[in-house]
Amino acid sequence: MEDFFNRLKNQLRQDLPFVIYNKPNHDKIVGYFQKNDRLYFAEDFDKPGFVFAPFDGKEVVLIPQSHSEIIITDWISEDVATNERIIQSDLQNEKATYEALVSKGIAAILNGEFQKVVLSRKETLRLENFEAIATFKKLASTYPTAFIYCFFHPKIGMWFGASPEQLLKVKTNAFETIALAGTQKFEGNEEVDWGNKEKEEQQMVTDFIMENLESVTSDIAFSNPYTYKAGNLLHIKTDISGVLNDSSDVKQLVEILHPTPAVCGLPKEAARKFILENEGYNRKYYSGYLGELDADFYSDNKTTDLFVNLRCMEIGDDSAIIYVGCGITKDSIPEKEFEESVNKSMTMKKILN
Repeated sequence: MEDFFNRLKNQLRQDLPFVIYNKPNHDKIVGYFQKNDRLYFAEDFDKPGFVFAPFDGKEVVLIPQSHSEIIITDWISEDVATNERIIQSDLQNEKATYEALVSKGIAAILNGEFQKVVLSRKETLRLENFEAIATFKKLASTYPTAFIYCFFHPKIGMWFGASPEQLLKVKTNAFETIALAGTQKFEGNEEVDWGNKEKEEQQMVTDFIMENLESVTSDIAFSNPYTYKAGNLLHIKTDISGVLNDSSDVKQLVEILHPTPAVCGLPKEAARKFILENEGYNRKYYSGYLGELDADFYSDNKTTDLFVNLRCMEIGDDSAIIYVGCGITKDSIPEKEFEESVNKSMTMKKILN
């Protein structure tokens, strides 16, 4: 394992692109160490590698397998001390601004513009003596059920995340995806009561996926909704699976699913327009997607395995920008939505020194 992280240090010294990641409930870390600093894009989804896509779905970055050294190491979770003294930013200004945005979203819903919109915000925290490798190890040890990653490209920057949400998994022509919505703070018991707001939000996500996949898939099946624990948060989750039609491909499936109602809203275009006109900042790669494209190093099968880029942060020269969002429906309460966003921000804050 030390050889792996020494190789990563060397990549950082040379300012060359890389991604390292640990898939949920696995004991291996995969590293793509690109051999040049060129910015590649996954235009046709026909080249194996690791993709990193922005929220707008344009210019999907690819770390190509053919131009990278792939190294895999065993991972043993370490005992790490998470930050009990949570780094704080000026939340009073954030609170007022975000609650006003949520209120505007609720008004648009009541006005019939859309049924749901996912509204986000960002917090900028000052960092001292930031250590990329130590941060990744903390993430992997603290959130073993999430998709953990560190992505770097000199022309994009450095991102970390611990995503609880799979966008899509495709093996040959069989696919799996999920509907995820609703959030509660974990208080030691996974048997919780979900309110009508959360249940309605979850049903919207499930219905959207089922209806939009009908034209490109068959044999669709779905589970009953159940409570899913991701770090210190609980969500409602539904598993969905099926078979791709012979005339369909992974790129079509991704374009249908992304952005999901869990990160955008319903109807999709109306919600996206509201987000772009009202959030007041560029989400960049937050609520985009990332993962393996036709390349699975956890098995002998070629698989596309993509995750939504949630619970993530962007690292600057001396700061971390943490991105969080909440699903807004007609039953939302602005103060509670802000509180939920604060709970979500703790995923990243806990592992910062």
